[in-house]
Amino acid sequence: MSTPDFIAPFSSADPPGIQVDPVSRWLSDHIDGAVAPFTWDLIAGGRSNLTFCVTGADGTRFVLRRPPLGHVLATAHDMAREYKVITAVGLTDVPVPRTLGLCIDIDVNGAPFYVMAYVDGVVLDSVDKGAQVAVELRRPLSEHLVDVLADLHAVDIDAVGLGDFAKRDGYVERQVKRWSTQWENSKTRELPAIDEVAVALRSRIPVQHGVSIAHGDYRFGNCLSNVTTGRIAAVLDWELCTLGDPLADVGYLGVYWFDGEDSNLRSNDPTPAGGYPLYTDLLERYALRTGRDLSGIDYYVAFACWRLAVISEGVYARYLHGAMGDQLADIEQFKIGVDGLAERALRAVRRLG
Repeated sequence: MSTPDFIAPFSSADPPGIQVDPVSRWLSDHIDGAVAPFTWDLIAGGRSNLTFCVTGADGTRFVLRRPPLGHVLATAHDMAREYKVITAVGLTDVPVPRTLGLCIDIDVNGAPFYVMAYVDGVVLDSVDKGAQVAVELRRPLSEHLVDVLADLHAVDIDAVGLGDFAKRDGYVERQVKRWSTQWENSKTRELPAIDEVAVALRSRIPVQHGVSIAHGDYRFGNCLSNVTTGRIAAVLDWELCTLGDPLADVGYLGVYWFDGEDSNLRSNDPTPAGGYPLYTDLLERYALRTGRDLSGIDYYVAFACWRLAVISEGVYARYLHGAMGDQLADIEQFKIGVDGLAERALRAVRRLG
């Protein structure tokens, strides 16, 4: 988040989503080292929860997260839930920002929010960003991305206090049901490919082997990378985290890894810059680290494309209804992206036979 193009400063007294006076008082009262007055910079990379870099009078920086403006779907954008999982994962070797405080009193800011430590690093969410990584660091950085995921999936959920965080069994079945419902609640038009994929996924639910923390949105674009050392500095954006099948995260990573097919290019995937290992290399490394059988990974890639299409439709719908504040975006890209992901998921499930 150290690169200036990720930050959009506000000169107005109250930036969208922040009631400056009451939030400032809360920060001063509850966050060690928070010294008013504060400046508020919207981190513009987010497409869901609103994330602000908060700088105190002494120059100390913090990060504040709150739900998007306007109506959101039930169970979405749960600040207390997200805060709980980041705090728990912070007890392990998985790199995450240190949590500092949670406010559930909506009188303070109209919605719950939480605060965490600022971590320096770069969000690799474009080809241009991917090209800025030194060529000799692209493979080790990618390998560390996989290693961190393997470490996350090895966390003892009971030992870190997440044993009751979610149901442990039937993860994919629950996810297919959840996102089918989400589609019905969010869709702005009919898209037959989404429905066809949902039917195919329901008919082929895989046997779940074990349970782990499932991040739900794991990729370079949701991590802070140290581009000097070739290491992941912190994993971000835990709002979709749950307990479940670890292979769902592995399949999802494949959606954001360039496979040489131009039709599968994603604007927020850095790997088309070249010099990054193949997705099959990542699978091999993960399998060696975890001992898990990845022979059925194509199902999870199809599931990931379909689920991401549903999520993207929800973002598109929120932009249409003005729930994302004053963030500027070409909302048509989301509609096109939904269509492309749905078709990619459909091709994948049809390859399953």
